[in-house]
Amino acid sequence: MAQVSRRAFTAAALATLASAVPGATAAARPRRAATEMRGMWLATVSNRDWPSRTGLSASAQRKELTALLDKAVDYRLNTVMFQVRPTADAFWPSAHEPWSRYLTGTQGKNPGWDPLGVAVEEAHARGLSLHAWFNPYRIATDTDTGKLVASHPARKHPDWVVRHGGKLYYNPGIPAVRAFVVEAILDAVGKYPVDGVHFDDYFYPYPVAGQTFDDDDAFDAHGGDFSSRAAWRRDNIDRLVTETAAGVRKRRPGTLFGVSPFAVWRNATTDSRGSDTKAGVETYDDLYADTRKWVQKNWIDYIVPQVYWQIGNAAADYAKVVDWWAGVAKGSGTRLYIGEALYRAGGKGEPSAWQNPAELSRHLTLAAQYPQVGGHVFFAARDVAADPIGALSRVVADHYRQPALPPG
Repeated sequence: MAQVSRRAFTAAALATLASAVPGATAAARPRRAATEMRGMWLATVSNRDWPSRTGLSASAQRKELTALLDKAVDYRLNTVMFQVRPTADAFWPSAHEPWSRYLTGTQGKNPGWDPLGVAVEEAHARGLSLHAWFNPYRIATDTDTGKLVASHPARKHPDWVVRHGGKLYYNPGIPAVRAFVVEAILDAVGKYPVDGVHFDDYFYPYPVAGQTFDDDDAFDAHGGDFSSRAAWRRDNIDRLVTETAAGVRKRRPGTLFGVSPFAVWRNATTDSRGSDTKAGVETYDDLYADTRKWVQKNWIDYIVPQVYWQIGNAAADYAKVVDWWAGVAKGSGTRLYIGEALYRAGGKGEPSAWQNPAELSRHLTLAAQYPQVGGHVFFAARDVAADPIGALSRVVADHYRQPALPPG
């Protein structure tokens, strides 16, 4: 495949990014910078965004994928976070894991083409940056190991697997698991000129009422030097982050590494250093992800907290959460982008704020007050393509009238 880099943007690519935007009619504000994160998540788990269903032909899958990339260009976005390992599987010919069932309907079945390779090439041809998005520990969205292909690592190493909340997970507390996960990720990094490696919010699984994550044996074997199981679990995730970062730097220097966590590290009622929120989940305590530390220690290149609430939300006000993250990022060297809930705009049953096409534009106006905020990422590609109430068109009209290069 062509080794095209996002750093080699041409005048033609910028002209493409500057093309007309569907439905953009409102008066524009001056753009903030020539370089700005304008991202879009493209989720493949359960065929959320792409492909639209399993079993499509290779040509139909490719056509759908390039159509979503074209939509990103239409809305003057410049970066795509493409989910390529949603459930311990692969959207490329991996040396370690089977082809994803979300392509053909059958795990391990070759789809007849290379989605990640094509995505990188087609994104770069359009002037888009492509970040490969990996879920580290989720194996399956049910608990039937018999549905996994016979050669699956989870079947070869049943001691690596934990059943929790109706799903299967690799156990983060086993060092061999972490080494395997990192190497599975680096397989893709070594094969393709991806511009970034991206994690979302799934580390230890979200809490499930009445259930505990069964890692007793791993804790007995590896947790002896820690004051508590929680501290040991956080160290396991810290090691995943630092070892992935080091591996990415070694395997493909210049490739960015970023994380998009649930946006509440801790509530201030739990920890005075936390945010003025009343969230029911705190990443530090529930997912064992010390996201604040990763930023302050500059272990990652960028962070995209999923600030999926409206301005004025009683439990987690968008304005307060962005303010808190700007304070965390200040002086850290870690770039801060804000994850935006485009999927909520116009959604059935959503609060009135999300029925207003201007809500997301207001988010960008508010965030622009903070020099630490270097852009936004929208969830997700299907909603970008549909833009059902024109919320993204409003963002573009108000904030993206001119193209911007992706951060490098």
